Amino acid sequence: MKYSTFVLLIIFAVSSSCTQAQNQASNVATTQVAKKLSKNSKLKKAYFASGCFWCVEAVYESVKGVEESISGYAGGHTKNPSYEDSNTGRTGHAEAVEIYYDPEIVSFSTLVDVYFGSQNITQVNGQGPDRGSQYRSIIFYQSEEEKNIIESKVAALNAQLSPQKVAAEIMPFDKFWIGEDYHQNYERLHPNQGYIRGVSIPRLNRFKQKFPELLKDDH
Repeated sequence: MKYSTFVLLIIFAVSSSCTQAQNQASNVATTQVAKKLSKNSKLKKAYFASGCFWCVEAVYESVKGVEESISGYAGGHTKNPSYEDSNTGRTGHAEAVEIYYDPEIVSFSTLVDVYFGSQNITQVNGQGPDRGSQYRSIIFYQSEEEKNIIESKVAALNAQLSPQKVAAEIMPFDKFWIGEDYHQNYERLHPNQGYIRGVSIPRLNRFKQKFPELLKDDH
């Protein structure tokens, strides 16, 4: 009996390690892209969470001056979160995007306008049909200047919305965990998937109609 229990514990440990290794290895290609982009000194980074990262990634990649948008996880308390882990709501992470942008073309202030202009700003713990803390809205700042920009825009929106309020959390940026490779560019690569057709594309189109002056030529 003791021997059987010991064997089961070993199998469980090996299985857990393999799963962890698989999760860590599944974003290798995207990590390489991020490293290459990080070497471009003219690009800056910004971080946003606003429901499904497939949707948010597609919105930002349509904006002039945005070089790349990477899907991942931020705002939580665990290391190396996976999609399955974050979906439990117990990691504290929200689906988020890492934006690489050229500040000479698009400002952080405009990226914040894109953020609030492409979501239901009063929906708590989710966007549209996606509900739960892993889909909550968070806007991350990396400096006092960015924090002031965000707070100023939130105050203006709250004045317009009263008695409702902006639901997004304002949080200092800590760590972004790159998501699995199969999540990257998901909307562009899977245009006929049910969720993409029913939720992501309509959300993107609403944004495009609202901000045509911010769109790249190919959009």
